[in-house]
Amino acid sequence: MLNQIDLSRIDLNLLVLFRVVLEEHHVARAAGRLSLTPSAVSHALGRLRLLLNDPLFLRTPKGVVPTARALELEEPVTEIIARIEQLIGSAAPFDPAKSRRRFTIGAPDAVLVSTSVQLLRSIATAAPHIDLALIHLMPAPRGGAIGEPWHQSLDMLERRELDVAMLPLPTVSPRFEARRLYDEDFVLAMRKGHPLAKAPTRAAFSQSQHLLVSLSGEARGFVDQMLAKRGLERRIALTVPNFMMALVQLSGSDLIAALPRRLVEHHAGRFGLVFVELPFARKPDAIRAIATKAAMRDAGIAWLMQVVVSAIGAGRP
Repeated sequence: MLNQIDLSRIDLNLLVLFRVVLEEHHVARAAGRLSLTPSAVSHALGRLRLLLNDPLFLRTPKGVVPTARALELEEPVTEIIARIEQLIGSAAPFDPAKSRRRFTIGAPDAVLVSTSVQLLRSIATAAPHIDLALIHLMPAPRGGAIGEPWHQSLDMLERRELDVAMLPLPTVSPRFEARRLYDEDFVLAMRKGHPLAKAPTRAAFSQSQHLLVSLSGEARGFVDQMLAKRGLERRIALTVPNFMMALVQLSGSDLIAALPRRLVEHHAGRFGLVFVELPFARKPDAIRAIATKAAMRDAGIAWLMQVVVSAIGAGRP
């Protein structure tokens, strides 16, 4: 194992050179990319061979080919360089037009499907080199912490596994900063021509065959709770694990489903759907963009939060 003295003698540029030669399979072309002479690249490869105790690249009439050891080193060397670039990049002033950072945004799938197009368009316009990861967040299973179905997602924010989350939360702890995006209520969606669209009575509603989005397959949701209070029940003929699958199933069947209004409004035309109001009132959910206050001290996270609010929400705190 390398000790501290050994590490102090290592030139990290050798790793960059290794990666470029591996990509080019040619010393002269690698030299051109690195603004070096071919002899300088050959000399550096000699140092790297001694350091790693392997030939690394074998000469051929058409260039060089990597040894088995060089191929094994490709992934870890690339990861080391990426981590160093990220470390140095985070220390420099954040400029969205030039930044090559990667951010992670999490939300329930209905929120992602409803908002990702305008969000990605805004980020691509302001920051063409920034990459994104969109993560599907799910509430805790029934029986978890009472009143905290999204505590696991908040934990991910605090562990910096997420940069920003978009969640249906009325309030958050003082450790977090939350900005209201929009209010989400539910409508009753079905295919065009469905008879219920003409007469959406409570009786017709409860007698129809329903679809429910349920990751676990449990055939009970908030609609069933509201029906039970009124002495009614319904038949859930199908459960599906996500909202996009729900839209597909509704378009080709007589099933009906209570779905988020924003989701249905954005995709009703695409899937040949119509929607009516639910036959009972329900308080809308406030969708909020959330980040930790500690993370908001990072200029990149603060910028991302502002873009999310500007692209999706009303901008109200």
